[in-house]
Parts: sequence; C-alpha cells; structure tokens
Amino acid sequence: MLSLMLSLAACGGSPAMNPQYDQEAKQFQPPPAGSGALYVYRKELMTAARPIDVGIVGGATARLAINTYLRIEGPPGPVEIDCKLGDQTGALQTQIEDGRTTFIEVSTKVGLLLPGCAVAEVAPAAGQAAVRASRRVESQ
Repeated sequence: MLSLMLSLAACGGSPAMNPQYDQEAKQFQPPPAGSGALYVYRKELMTAARPIDVGIVGGATARLAINTYLRIEGPPGPVEIDCKLGDQTGALQTQIEDGRTTFIEVSTKVGLLLPGCAVAEVAPAAGQAAVRASRRVESQ
C-alpha cells in the first residue's frame, strides 16, 4: 500500500523539471546580486497521496508531492508563502534578503476533522538535506 501511495504522490504534483536544473539547484549557488533565493520543499509522508498546493503571493504556484521542491529567485523584500490541502490553508510571511537563500518547509498538519498544511522557515542545513533527497518541480 505504501508503494501505491508513493507512486500516486509522484503523479499528483507539478511536472518534474529537467534533471540538469535539479542538479544545478542542489549546488545551492548564491542568488545573483540584487536578489535572494527561496527553496520551498515537502519531505513528509503524511497524506502522501495528496499534493499540497503552494503559492508565493504575487508569483509562482506549484503542487508539491512528497519529496519535491521548487527554487525561486526574486528581489529583496517581504514575501508570503501560502499552502492549501483540501479546504485547509496555512501561510507564512518571511523576508527575502539580498544574496541570501531561505528554506521553507511545507508539511501536513493533523486537524480535528481534516488534515491541513503548515509552512515554516527552517535552518539552511535542514533545508539543504531535504532538497538533496527531493526532485525539483516546475512552478506555474
């Protein structure tokens, strides 16, 4: 059953990006001058068959299945990352800093009746480890 859930999760997210771009993103190169980088990833197994919809307010959107991520670069300033799982939502506001890379984990949280989603900023070491074990998806 677990392998079926994992295969469904792989099909339920955004399209996978070219493997070359995946490998480039896993080198964690600093963003160009005048911009910051943001990695948004999902690594957990809870409700693996359901992708989590992620949106960067005013920017990219993606459907993150288990062990997937996206990398976005943009100008310094505040940014809001939203998630949606079914009818449940979550959000986080963070700051994109010039020359800095920020890691954001999107995960499932247990609700009273239905599962929801949560968004949290994580330390670079934890974020890099999760991204290395994941595959990059295209934002829409």
